Amino acid sequence: MTKKQEEIQDEEVIKDEKDTKSKKKTKSSKKDKLTDRIEELEQELSESKDKFLRLFAEFDNFKKRTAKERIDFRATAGMDALQAFLPVMDDFDRAKKVAENEDNNEEFSEGVKLVYQKLKSVLTSKGIKVMESTGETFDPELHEAITEIPAPTEDMKGKIIDTIEQGYYLNEKIIRYARVVVGN
Repeated sequence: MTKKQEEIQDEEVIKDEKDTKSKKKTKSSKKDKLTDRIEELEQELSESKDKFLRLFAEFDNFKKRTAKERIDFRATAGMDALQAFLPVMDDFDRAKKVAENEDNNEEFSEGVKLVYQKLKSVLTSKGIKVMESTGETFDPELHEAITEIPAPTEDMKGKIIDTIEQGYYLNEKIIRYARVVVGN
């Protein structure tokens, strides 16, 4: 072989080695690209799953909240109509109190007593409950103090001496605060 041929052969060997290295680099860069793409897709999948779980939880909370609101609405649906009857009950209570007073000549007739009892039982069946307040400790969450007077005894200080207007509950929710006189 001539020197020139040897040089050509050496050049070809070097060229082949470079091509082999280039092919390895190409294979390795393709592999890196695929690995990167897989990692990207796994991250997107993880984010999508997280979004799905959050939306599902939010929807579940929405369903629970609306169900609770619906129950609350049904429990207090007729509150306005029932509140309109409360002054009538107050008037009946006042008339009954006056009729029971021995100094007064007026009487509470049997018919009026029956109407009073009927009205009271209907309101009770609809969830209206009278708030007991006379003699209780004054609580601004339940009572509205109209005035304060000197307590007749030491143990009545801070307690309700008299109830001017009854308070009422509708299914354990206050619909009217009791108006009271407090001892100080």
